[in-house]
Amino acid sequence: MADGRPSEREGSERDADEGPPPEEEFDFEEFGPDDMARMDADDWEAAFDPDSWITGRELIDRVEADLKSRIASRDVFAVLERFEDPPRLLAYSDEGYAIVYPDGSVEGRGTVVRDVKPSVALCSMDDYEVSDPPEEWSLPDPESVPEGSGDLGNKMLQVIAFGMLLAGIGAFAGLFVGDVGGAAVIVLVVALIFVAASVFLFLVVANARLSDRFRAVEYRERLRAAGVSSGERPEFVPVEDGEIEPIPEGERAGK
Repeated sequence: MADGRPSEREGSERDADEGPPPEEEFDFEEFGPDDMARMDADDWEAAFDPDSWITGRELIDRVEADLKSRIASRDVFAVLERFEDPPRLLAYSDEGYAIVYPDGSVEGRGTVVRDVKPSVALCSMDDYEVSDPPEEWSLPDPESVPEGSGDLGNKMLQVIAFGMLLAGIGAFAGLFVGDVGGAAVIVLVVALIFVAASVFLFLVVANARLSDRFRAVEYRERLRAAGVSSGERPEFVPVEDGEIEPIPEGERAGK
């Protein structure tokens, strides 16, 4: 299948020299997307009963809920839409898209396919519990994205830097108005250290704020390119007149 799960093979056997059985190599009680990505076709056939896989509308329902939760936690960057008759899911971003079919196959292009496949594989297993997504699960409106985060941390660094700067200036002043005697060199070194440290912290704060601002701008641009604010899909998404078009052979997942 296109989503990475093995197709049914008659009489397939696992050779002894291929390594330990999957139940010894993988912890299925804590099985996750990373484990799924490491499993090959033989691992899947040896570990899972194909008749137990969930397909059809139930699979689409489970994948939809799982992807909504992952989008809400920003684990997946995508706009999610559902189509019916037959039920399918369309997930797309500014650089790719993925279409999930009732049989568990996934087609598309770009990083969205890579992000969607683990959800499809996990949701097809009956033992995987799908969490209920929050009401506000979709990507945010570009205009609601703040300039940056960590403002409290930046303010704390600024306070520390300002305090160290005052300490350095005070040490310098002590060289002229106080009687430091033979400790003048030590006082001078300490003053320089405090001033240098304060300048360094101010630079760290400035760089952090500038980086946050650039990341916020880039995130807004990605949201706009994905059509979050306009409601328009990117041109490469294969939807015409409200219906998913056939996927070109060159854009099928895994090719």
